[in-house]
Amino acid sequence: MLFHYHFWTPNVEETERFYKELGFEVTLRVGKFQGEFQKFNPPLNWNDFRDHNILFRVIEVRKGSINITFGYGKKVMFDHIGFLVSQKEYNAIYDRAKEMNWSIDEGDRRTFITTPYGFKIELQTNMDVVNDQDDSTLVQLNIMVKDQGLEKDLSLLFNTDMKSVTSLLGDMVTVKEAVIQGISTSKIDPNGVEVINISH
Repeated sequence: MLFHYHFWTPNVEETERFYKELGFEVTLRVGKFQGEFQKFNPPLNWNDFRDHNILFRVIEVRKGSINITFGYGKKVMFDHIGFLVSQKEYNAIYDRAKEMNWSIDEGDRRTFITTPYGFKIELQTNMDVVNDQDDSTLVQLNIMVKDQGLEKDLSLLFNTDMKSVTSLLGDMVTVKEAVIQGISTSKIDPNGVEVINISH
């Protein structure tokens, strides 16, 4: 199940505010302050630390089965998408990625597969990365890529007809549209992602 995307962005506070206005809950803030990584989680808000010159490594917002993360970068840069999978699905996807000669970085909490399309795929088996407090879902991502073949390769990797990720050709790699069920309106986020509301 598609559940996640991650950006690096100079617009960290603005991105958090954008998703909070759509009903997302801030669940994690980790940033480098005075040479050390520290947590600045709620109930702390930006007025508590805005002037501290914190370099945020990750801010996480959640709504239903959606988990979106972003961290500080000098320019807006799309990094990865994420799928929540069972252990059985994980094992099969891992084997197929090896057969496709895609690079795999296996970690304790998550595994990243590097695609030839300029972004990574996170495989996540831990259900605690989503809240499920409502039925909000990340229905589809439309990703701009520089080369053809993304849907075909993802269908091979996941061994299913890939409907949750579509692509269009362009001169950069980024998420153009995120189709979400469970938000009240459609808006463009500070990093250029058109977040599109669909009803049930």
